[in-house]
Amino acid sequence: MRNIWIVLICLVIVLPIAQGNSLNHTRSNGQSPSRADLLDGGWLEERENVTILHVNGSNYQMGYQHGYLLREKVQENIRAFLHFANTSISYDALLTMWDTMDVYIPQECKDELQGIADGANISFNDIAVSIAAIEYADHGCYGIAAWGPATIDGKLYHARSFDLPSTIQDPVTGRYAHENTVLVVRKPTNGSVSLCPSIAGSFHTGGGINEHGIALGIQICWSKDQTFQGNPYHFRVQQVLDYATTAEEALQILNTNRTHGFNFIVSQATPAEGFALEQSANYTYVGSYDNPVESTSPFWAIEHVVRRTNVFIDPTIAATQRKRYDPTGFIGFLNLLLYKKTNCPFFAVYQLYSSVSKGLNISWGTMDLNGTMAVLQNGYRASDFPLLRLIEILGKGTGMAEAWNQWTACPENGDMVVSFATHDQMAYQTEPHYFNLYSLLQEQQP
Repeated sequence: MRNIWIVLICLVIVLPIAQGNSLNHTRSNGQSPSRADLLDGGWLEERENVTILHVNGSNYQMGYQHGYLLREKVQENIRAFLHFANTSISYDALLTMWDTMDVYIPQECKDELQGIADGANISFNDIAVSIAAIEYADHGCYGIAAWGPATIDGKLYHARSFDLPSTIQDPVTGRYAHENTVLVVRKPTNGSVSLCPSIAGSFHTGGGINEHGIALGIQICWSKDQTFQGNPYHFRVQQVLDYATTAEEALQILNTNRTHGFNFIVSQATPAEGFALEQSANYTYVGSYDNPVESTSPFWAIEHVVRRTNVFIDPTIAATQRKRYDPTGFIGFLNLLLYKKTNCPFFAVYQLYSSVSKGLNISWGTMDLNGTMAVLQNGYRASDFPLLRLIEILGKGTGMAEAWNQWTACPENGDMVVSFATHDQMAYQTEPHYFNLYSLLQEQQP
């Protein structure tokens, strides 16, 4: 967890503890919908050992379908995240954090959480606290967008790795949260259809694609410039997938009521273009590959490619994260060795940035769906970066390169290749699976 304890203690003192939302979901005739009504349009399928969740309808209805159809897995994951969070921060402190953010969270998002809670037979507060724990956990991730002359056919390809500690475990069943993965096909009544690799109990894991050719992924990016008075990234990402039709709209949503330090890769299929978005509570940067910021040493630009890990590149925002801009060299390595004192992991993060970037340089001009996925996975395998490999091994349980899912999508045609972690293998070590958003939408409920 980041250094938020002093702020949290203050919040616990001055703010009331949030109580579970009491929501009354009724039909136009004043009657509560039946379970059959709520589940209409929601169903599960298994393909190549991948669980695919189809949800449809209002936000509450989609949430109820999610919670009911994945009840056991949702319960396991919520218990796992609550147990994980409790090792460093109290339940009441996280609940107070939620209470502070609550006013900024769209009601439709809270309705969907209430639906998940009701369908899975868990309390709203438990799921709210688990989301707060995920929101502010120290985790990794990597995002890439490549298009134009960087790809074999000029189409845009968007890739993302979702990284969290591999030790988040349900204390009751012993099952790890990263084992309860799911691919979500989402069809809201008042929004866009989307496809998201996810975990049970979450709408998404920080990224996906929608029917308008919008793709995005998020990377936590620690910053001292933070606030709880805003809309958590969890819901801003969902708003992008539900409502954005252009990259400009997506960026506007992500920059509204921002909270902490995050990096985003945002892309659109037509016209093909990708953007890096860096943000903290009071600062923001948006740029594509040709912005001079992208080549601020020791970082470097790649033509028609944008990518990010968990380190800011814009110098102004970077100053809210680390005292020394350059994370490399002996001093960077020493800071990593003394991490408990320095709280400076950026030498390790830069190794991952470089490992994947080397693959992008080599594959530039030939990347397609499989090739971009290979660049991402090979970068995490770090065969040419033995120091990174050692860091990954020694950093087990920190979230460093512990990929729960990795995916590459072509948002123009809806193709996606995705790999999911298993009990003892991270996503870059498992076989990929192939899906298409529009083919999945055409499938009929059994």
